[in-house]
Amino acid sequence: MLRHLQIRDFAIIDSLELDFAPGMSVLTGETGAGKSILVDALELLAGGRAGAEVVRAGAERADVTASFEISRISAELRHLLDEQSISTEGELLLRRVVGADGRSRCWLGGQSVPLQVLRQVAERLIDIHGQHEFQSLLRPATQRQLVDSYGRHQPLADEVQAAYAVWHTLLTRAQTLEAASRDHEARRDLLRYQVGELDALQLGASEVADLTAERSRVSHRSRLALAAHAALDALYDSESGNAYSLLARAQGSLRGVATLDQGLDQLAAPLDEAAVLLKDAAQSLTHYLDTLDVDPARQDLVEKRLAAIEELARKHRVGPEALNERHAALRDELATLESSAGDLATVRTEQAAALAHYKELAQALSAARSTAAGKLAREVSAHMQELGMSGGRFFVTLEAQPEGEPTSHGIDRISFLVSTNPGQPQRPVAKVASGGELARLSLAVQVACARDAAPCMVFDEVDTGVGGAVAEIVGRELRALGTGRQVLCVTHLPQVASQGHQHFRVSKLSDGRSTRTQVTSLTGDGRVEEISRMLGGVEVTARARAHALEMLERAAASDRGAGNQSAGTGRKAPKRAP
Repeated sequence: MLRHLQIRDFAIIDSLELDFAPGMSVLTGETGAGKSILVDALELLAGGRAGAEVVRAGAERADVTASFEISRISAELRHLLDEQSISTEGELLLRRVVGADGRSRCWLGGQSVPLQVLRQVAERLIDIHGQHEFQSLLRPATQRQLVDSYGRHQPLADEVQAAYAVWHTLLTRAQTLEAASRDHEARRDLLRYQVGELDALQLGASEVADLTAERSRVSHRSRLALAAHAALDALYDSESGNAYSLLARAQGSLRGVATLDQGLDQLAAPLDEAAVLLKDAAQSLTHYLDTLDVDPARQDLVEKRLAAIEELARKHRVGPEALNERHAALRDELATLESSAGDLATVRTEQAAALAHYKELAQALSAARSTAAGKLAREVSAHMQELGMSGGRFFVTLEAQPEGEPTSHGIDRISFLVSTNPGQPQRPVAKVASGGELARLSLAVQVACARDAAPCMVFDEVDTGVGGAVAEIVGRELRALGTGRQVLCVTHLPQVASQGHQHFRVSKLSDGRSTRTQVTSLTGDGRVEEISRMLGGVEVTARARAHALEMLERAAASDRGAGNQSAGTGRKAPKRAP
């Protein structure tokens, strides 16, 4: 339960500290005093969205801190805290700070944590119901979530959602492959023809470069032969003088005087090496000249081969040297298209299996929902009688989705129906219930689902639209709910306020320059005075005070009566929230 709440520089609150007790705590005050600001602060602490607008004007940051007693901690909450290595020892501190720049920081047990972690922990400690939340009761998604929450189906609902995601992914993949198969049939035929042409060409990896070089050599063999002959004559063959004979003459000249100077002897080796190189070059030129004698048939073959390569290159709009790369790309594309039919068959098989798995889980969820729907309808109907809707009945219907179309939330369409008076047919709540009836119906549903609610439940003017005897009944329901858990209720009705175990009055103070909210804990005469104000308006009369005192005494007597009745039956009275 919530033990202590501290607020600094939030909205029009400059500094505020409140201690809460078990049971039902009510917050009252004039319209605009700031009662709902306290709920906004708790929503901020629970991980709600916030920006710089929540920081009080002129302040650097807004700071909200709450201390929760968690002597009986759930396994789920214990797991979350253990993941963050947070020890509690029966108390857990939640804190959130929002700076004037809109950035926020969060702490759990004095340890900095991400906002998502704070939100996950807070939602297991506090459950907030806004003043217009009854309107969400009209939405199919809310109705489905309430049934699943009441029946504790969430783990199974999560499995259905995961199975749906797998099936939907495979469905999308199959549709993509089918579209590709239809749209690419002509492309596949063209690729088969083009790849067949290139396969028949059997182009070697370096063939284009080799053939191009060979054609160039054949085309210019006269010039090449003339140049090679001239070089060979200069190096070795010319009788009038060549490099080799001149080098031999130089070797002979040095050899005759080498004994006279060792320095000249050292030059002999380089000259010998040069002579060998000249002779090798001459032999290479002779061999090259032999290769220039080309067979005309070979020349014709080279020309035809290059012409065929260049023609295909033009068709594919690439250079001849890029034809092999183009061939590989076309072959890969064709292989992909050829295998698409096999892929489609595989995906269809997987899709069918995924759909069968989804339907199995969805049918199990549907059966569980059907059982929970009947129990929820009976329990809400019973609470409707207590809330002044005598003879009214509540129904929860399940219908199959049109044509069994799978959805992420299962195969059911869940609807809340109501008959507000005996003999009237059941109709959707949106078409039957008035604003006040919706508020009471919403409260009946919330009370019915309270067994899975957080230890601390906050109601922000959920009694809107009711009054008189019905308002007192609503107050009693909230008080009864407070015997099993902690209830915080913002109200403008004295009938509800009188049912609280603890009472706070919210007021707005102004010095002409600034405005701030003040909260006062009321007991005794102070509480009688506040309820008298709520009953009598501007002027509080003695009759209003007497009525207020009577209402408070009647509420206290109801607790004593419940205790005596429990003792008489041998059953224990329900304990308040720890």
